[in-house]
Amino acid sequence: MNLVDLLVLLLVAGVCGSVGQAIGGYSRGGCLVSIVLGFIGAMVGRWLQSVVGLPEMLPVTIGGKPFPIIWSIIGAAIFVALMGLLTARRHR
Repeated sequence: MNLVDLLVLLLVAGVCGSVGQAIGGYSRGGCLVSIVLGFIGAMVGRWLQSVVGLPEMLPVTIGGKPFPIIWSIIGAAIFVALMGLLTARRHR
């Protein structure tokens, strides 16, 4: 993987993380948080895909390796929603 592939991968992960934050409804952090959420979403999404047994949807090949766009967005949205539930402020 060269530098251009890495930059494209970071860009795609950032966009997936941002969309996941928008769907999940809980937004903390900036660009770096979106990139991390994109990668976490890809891991959660691939795990969910294997458990449910659905096909890989809209994979993008970057540096010779597929990156699942749809599953990354779904995984990021689930992860963000769970984080929002766990860190929500309690009103007394």
